[in-house]
Amino acid sequence: MFFQHALLPDGWAENVRIAVADDVISEVTPDAAPSPDEARHGIALPGMPNLHSHAFQRAFAGLTEQRGEGTDSFWSWRDLMYRFALQMTPDDVEAVAALAFTEMLEGGFTSVAEFHYLHHAPDGRAYQNIAEMASRIAAAAAATGIDLLLLPVFYAHAGFGGTPPSESQRRFINNLDQYENLLEKCRALSPTGVAPHSLRAVTPDELAALIGLAGSAPFHIHIAEQTQEVTDCIAWSGAAPIEWLLAHADVNEHWCLVHATHASGAERTGMAASGAAVGLCPITEANLGDGIFRARNFPGAFGIGSDSNVLISVAEELRQLEYSQRLLVRQRNVLADAKNRSTATALYQRAVAGGAQALGQPGAGLVVGAPANFVSLTADADPDIALSRAVFASRAPSVDCVWVRGRQVVVQGRHAGAESARRRFDQVVAKLL
Repeated sequence: MFFQHALLPDGWAENVRIAVADDVISEVTPDAAPSPDEARHGIALPGMPNLHSHAFQRAFAGLTEQRGEGTDSFWSWRDLMYRFALQMTPDDVEAVAALAFTEMLEGGFTSVAEFHYLHHAPDGRAYQNIAEMASRIAAAAAATGIDLLLLPVFYAHAGFGGTPPSESQRRFINNLDQYENLLEKCRALSPTGVAPHSLRAVTPDELAALIGLAGSAPFHIHIAEQTQEVTDCIAWSGAAPIEWLLAHADVNEHWCLVHATHASGAERTGMAASGAAVGLCPITEANLGDGIFRARNFPGAFGIGSDSNVLISVAEELRQLEYSQRLLVRQRNVLADAKNRSTATALYQRAVAGGAQALGQPGAGLVVGAPANFVSLTADADPDIALSRAVFASRAPSVDCVWVRGRQVVVQGRHAGAESARRRFDQVVAKLL
């Protein structure tokens, strides 16, 4: 395939040929000449990894935007999410995930880390196949064509110090033996990592056991998402969540610390030094009123995720991330840097690199040996301007075509299965309501 411009790790290049062999990029040649029969496109971007998703939550997007009797927060939203989750069947989860993954592809995401914790039947008993729900996630990914990192979640407790789980959490709960069985079955379905839900959902001994099960696989955990979580962790341990984690675990480049919203300056320094990626989900964090991660001058790796999937779009996540920083420090173009003075280009490059690290992908961006996941934009302007318009000034996604593992899955902004996925999704939501 031939592109007029392509965003390579060192910056923009012109007249770039990208060749694919065995699902990976085998050749990236700038300053090439197109052959007569070669498909030609405008601007090539590396496909964006989505480092944090709960696909099933797409089913109730827009249904929690009414104020309750008291002050609404993450915790009141979570109660509503639990009620919805308790109703969903395996068929429901597969249908909802298929739409979420379709929308991710149309929005520029080419791979997803699915942080999956809806494991059991509505009464809390394990299905005959403990990975039944995970298998439906894998089926939806295969049907839509998105690259999947499956993250089966270990969830055992309702609060710090081993607090027993609540009845509303019954579909999430496993002990370590059950989880090891689940993990083995997930590894037969898809590339798989390990994911303790949060420090409040595991004991220190359980966390250590999970680290042992992971080896060098991706290791993801929610951390410091809400102020109440920080307060409760200090009451339990005398330390804030990230502070405690850095002191008690070998946090390294295989880890993804999801949200890290309420990190102190010392904790941000520690995260960067550990080599871990920070998983930012700006749309969800804003929707839930969680707070703002201070990304300005953060030297570590970060990527973006769609989390609750209330709205799925690479451009919208990047826009929300930059605008949150502008509101925080009352300046413009906060996340541009000396190498990339274009804010959109700088954001895109960092999010691709951090996302690839979090998903354990071999190579980040349009480089030989990396997964052949890339996106073309409809614009034919100067590439910095085109990407800036796509991120900050477009009412609709500017994505034209999307390739995953070298196979084209989106043409002229549309996935071939979009209409059927939407019909199935609408039927599921109507039933659940």
